[in-house]
Amino acid sequence: MPLPAAHPAAETEPRRAHPAPAQPRTRGGSPHSVEKSAEPDIEPRNHLSPEATFARLETATAHLEPPFAILDRSAFRANAVALTRRAAGTPIRIASKSVRCRTALIEALSLDGFAGVLGYTLPEALWLAAGEGASAFSDVVVGYPTANRAALKQLADDERLAGRVTLMIDSIDQLDLIDEVAPPGRRAELQVCLDLDSSLRIGRRVHIGVRRSPVHTPADAAVLARRVALRPGFRITGVMSYEAQIAGVGDAPPGRFFRGLAVRWMQRRSWKELLERRATVIDAVQNALQQVGAEPLRFVNAGGTGSVEKTAADPVVTEVAAGSGLYGPTLFDTYRAFTPRPAAMFAVQVVRRPARGWVTAAGGGWIASGPPGPDRLPTPVFPPNLTMAPTEMAGEVQTPLHGDAADALKLGDRVWFRHAKAGELCEHVDVLHVVDGDRVVDVVPTYRGEGRAF
Repeated sequence: MPLPAAHPAAETEPRRAHPAPAQPRTRGGSPHSVEKSAEPDIEPRNHLSPEATFARLETATAHLEPPFAILDRSAFRANAVALTRRAAGTPIRIASKSVRCRTALIEALSLDGFAGVLGYTLPEALWLAAGEGASAFSDVVVGYPTANRAALKQLADDERLAGRVTLMIDSIDQLDLIDEVAPPGRRAELQVCLDLDSSLRIGRRVHIGVRRSPVHTPADAAVLARRVALRPGFRITGVMSYEAQIAGVGDAPPGRFFRGLAVRWMQRRSWKELLERRATVIDAVQNALQQVGAEPLRFVNAGGTGSVEKTAADPVVTEVAAGSGLYGPTLFDTYRAFTPRPAAMFAVQVVRRPARGWVTAAGGGWIASGPPGPDRLPTPVFPPNLTMAPTEMAGEVQTPLHGDAADALKLGDRVWFRHAKAGELCEHVDVLHVVDGDRVVDVVPTYRGEGRAF
């Protein structure tokens, strides 16, 4: 994958959050932006049959020994363009956990419509932000609170990093921990983002969504914002509001009609509640900041790959988060509004034949995080119509597969899989082989390949 000409150290600055003067939802044009790549030429969607697609991948990777993973360049770029079209001009902050490859992050950030990174740990954010030249990232928001004292000390001691990295908080306790590591007055001012709980609560007992922040109401947010703003050594720059029950739950699960109906009902109700509450929360935070003479919010981040168009339409949101949509894993096959192209896949090798109609592949148990269940398993996609053994499924060292295609496979043949999630695939391989057409055009390291595990 060729590196882009654009320099991510000058990532487009997100639109400033309401009620500061609204920024136009146009692509690029920030005083801090540099020239971005034009929308790439992309091949027509799925113009090749699965057989032709995998024949192309087999030709490109014939020289490789499984297991290995590929990144289909045209599918990746088509997915990137599709995300920006869905965002309709609202900048997309890339969720790095769903990419875990610096070259792929740079590639996406070179495209118009992408700006900034949503990291998943502070050590990762420091590593990204500390780079030089084309590998430097100037705007990294850490999406989760941290208690890593060594990383906090490194951040506090480096004004350049402090200007590039924003910490996530949802309580004063986290500020106390930071001050224990590096007292105010003896360190750089640190940027912080408030994490707003976007779950749906019905009564006192029903909680739909993820367990994240305790900050749920406008009063919660205003009190915390005021206390942070009055505290030396900190500056509030943004609010994040991730609606997991909407962005991360497919609304058209195959073969589960009634679950699909229930999900769509829940998501309509949750969205209505959140749209009203989030606007009130942002008003309350901005008013609290204004009362104490603090700067207004620089950004309001929300959403995910599953809700890009809906979240981007919320008038208080200035940037949407997305990442999985670039790779197109199987968990995103169950949405009605969009279908990303499979861009990242992996191949394993047939090593034995336990019975007629069966083959066994080496490895394959690349399981996704989240609630344990069949949807967290990798899916064999080529040859077609292969299924796993219910008593073994995707194994640590071997994966038996059953189906009509099994008898045509020889020892050493490949079976191609798609991962259930996006970036977790990269925890199993050192490199991604970038395929363009029927050639491998680049080999790029994953985080693991660069010796990084966050």
